[in-house]
Amino acid sequence: MTHPSHPSAYPQQPHGEPHTVPFPVQQQWVPAGQGQYPPADVRHPLPPATGAAVPAPAKEQAAAAPKAGGRDRYLDLLRAVALVRVVVFHLFGWAWLTILFPSMGVMFALAGSLMARSLARPAWSVLRGRLRRLLPPMWAFAALVVPMMFVMGLKPVREEGIWWFLKLGCYILPVGSPPFPWESGSEGGFLEQSWAEQAAGPLWYIRAYLWFVLASPLLLKAFRRLPWATMLAPIGLTAVIGTGLVTVPGSTGEALVDFGTFGSCWILGFAHNDGLLQRIPRYLSVSSAAVIMAFGLWWASGHLTDEGWNLDEIPLAQATWSLGFCAILLQYAPSWKELPGRLAGFDSPITLANNRAVTIYLWHNMLLMATMPIIDQLWNIPWFGDHLGTYIDASYDVLVLILIWPLIGVMIVAVGWVEDVAAKRRPRLWPNGEPTRTGKRAAGRGTPAPEPARPPGPRPR
Repeated sequence: MTHPSHPSAYPQQPHGEPHTVPFPVQQQWVPAGQGQYPPADVRHPLPPATGAAVPAPAKEQAAAAPKAGGRDRYLDLLRAVALVRVVVFHLFGWAWLTILFPSMGVMFALAGSLMARSLARPAWSVLRGRLRRLLPPMWAFAALVVPMMFVMGLKPVREEGIWWFLKLGCYILPVGSPPFPWESGSEGGFLEQSWAEQAAGPLWYIRAYLWFVLASPLLLKAFRRLPWATMLAPIGLTAVIGTGLVTVPGSTGEALVDFGTFGSCWILGFAHNDGLLQRIPRYLSVSSAAVIMAFGLWWASGHLTDEGWNLDEIPLAQATWSLGFCAILLQYAPSWKELPGRLAGFDSPITLANNRAVTIYLWHNMLLMATMPIIDQLWNIPWFGDHLGTYIDASYDVLVLILIWPLIGVMIVAVGWVEDVAAKRRPRLWPNGEPTRTGKRAAGRGTPAPEPARPPGPRPR
């Protein structure tokens, strides 16, 4: 397994762990006027009478919204692809994957769109619900990892005093970067010495997402007053603090770099939700996105690191490339109630990935490390290791790629249900949307099960 070099812009990010992440499960879409709270920019929640003139903004918003209720399977597909790309990149470390599909920017754009949709309800209830869904899966992760760190050598730093213990509280409320040992255990042990560093790597996303959520009510108000200035402001911030022009130390600097790098993608999600992208001529939005992406590649070409074209190491290039890439994806976004054609064959794993996105992201680094001692046991099998050892060495990363998915499945069954409890749903071991014994589909599937046929006659009250 390859591990890219440590990115200077993210001092708490472990070796080889780029900024890539899962996101909250997409909410059910409710047509305007049918929910408890109408959209913020629609003054008349009830549809006009037949033949009445429809205001232009209402027409545009209706065109941008899905045509019928249910999950948008196109967005579910993007989220699932992003998660797979995260796992593959963390295994092979191929820098070109950050250009082929910038998972981090895509996932923040999707989360921003869903957050803007949710903020049609009172902001406090939305923030409370988001935190309730986000924190329990992290607590389940920390309940195992933090005691392991202490057992294997994590100790308070005397020079930091009480501040060290306050930072330890970031495993409970991730407002900053929690402490972890850069090396733990012994050489040649069951786990790599960098296991704690790699295990804590995904927690940067929890911190970044938390701050984006808390800032969203104000960001959304600013966006609806000055949309373009608000969307491009994080790029300007990245140009200042993400290029070394101004350096902000500590967790504050890390949070600012994260906000600047991915803030424009989050706010782009607002634009997608409000239908702003659909009101722009497609040729104009695509050509503008292409110019922004070209600038990102040009900037990257002059600021290559030891990892070459790994955009995770170059914040300004990451910010601009991700923004343009996501703008094109959302500009051409269809509204799929069901996956079309051959994609329908992947409906079950895509549903499962979306229902367990936080679990997959938090645990995949630990599970990648867990595959290695398992594969190493092949050498202990009589005859097998002696005669096929060369082939095992040559295909080691491929074997890890094959084994990681069953291990992720085991972890989904073991702790994935915490996401259901956090969302106040009935716990499910394997929420892939397949029909249950009662004939109803599990929650989270794009198409609801049809109602059972009833005999003719008046409907019972």
